[in-house]
Amino acid sequence: MNSSTRPRPIAVVGPTASGKTAISLALAKQLDGEIVNIDSMQLYRGMDIGTAKVPESEREGIPHHQLDIWPVTKPASVAEYRDGAIETVEKIFSRGKVPIIVGGSMMYVQALVDEWDFPPTDPAVRAKWQRQLDERGVAAMHQHLATIDPEAARIIEDNDPRRTVRALEVIELTGKPFAASQPPKDSTPRWNMRLLGLNAPAEWLNPRIELRVRQMFDQGLVDEVRALVGEGLVRESTAGQAIGYAQVLDYFAGELTYEEAVDRTITGTRRYARRQRSWFRRDKRIVWIDADSPDPVRVATEALGLND
Repeated sequence: MNSSTRPRPIAVVGPTASGKTAISLALAKQLDGEIVNIDSMQLYRGMDIGTAKVPESEREGIPHHQLDIWPVTKPASVAEYRDGAIETVEKIFSRGKVPIIVGGSMMYVQALVDEWDFPPTDPAVRAKWQRQLDERGVAAMHQHLATIDPEAARIIEDNDPRRTVRALEVIELTGKPFAASQPPKDSTPRWNMRLLGLNAPAEWLNPRIELRVRQMFDQGLVDEVRALVGEGLVRESTAGQAIGYAQVLDYFAGELTYEEAVDRTITGTRRYARRQRSWFRRDKRIVWIDADSPDPVRVATEALGLND
């Protein structure tokens, strides 16, 4: 298919629990599309309940891509995801379908939407910061990051050792803030895709987050994590740091009670949603709709001009 005649992909982004899944399914049905996941934790096989992965029985026959592609033992790679997702989108184009890209993992979204040349890496520099992490702990290193680059610390989880070390490595190698290595959020998106964002105010979203988390635990999140431990899931891995999974692993280790694990998953998810809102709000290319609208699907199709 000639690039000038391709349909424009649509990316549906926004904070967790804001309703992206329902809108992406509706758009895929309306536009004869296929869905491409851009949630970093849904890339992992077996991480279903805690990531709110859409069960196959609820996908309405719509093909879903970039799900269940990594074992829980694999370190995450934004670059690897980007390369695979680009190939997936090109194949969707070749079938004459419309790619509907959905998720809220901030740097993964940026890597796919924009032409991003990833910053350099140096094993010696990374090893230096890793040694400091091992000696001082992730909290101290994240605080150090906040001192030298508050913006990087704001977008990276305070309990994420891998990304904290990577940010410190990039800052040392480039002499610039971590964000300076990222593309500006005003360039033409890859494939000229349209970006649809769900505006989800905290007073509306927070109760939804609490309900979702409690349902996850009720539906068997603890048993899911226990099974994944048998597959090699550990607290120090990328997958083991995912919100919900980390707290259950801490519960297994006796560091949290069951109720503390639930409560900390709720507060961690709310904190993550705040960062997502702040991150996506800076992207002026996004067309925003109210997630708390009585009919967000209709609002979304109108905002994208699909009812004309």
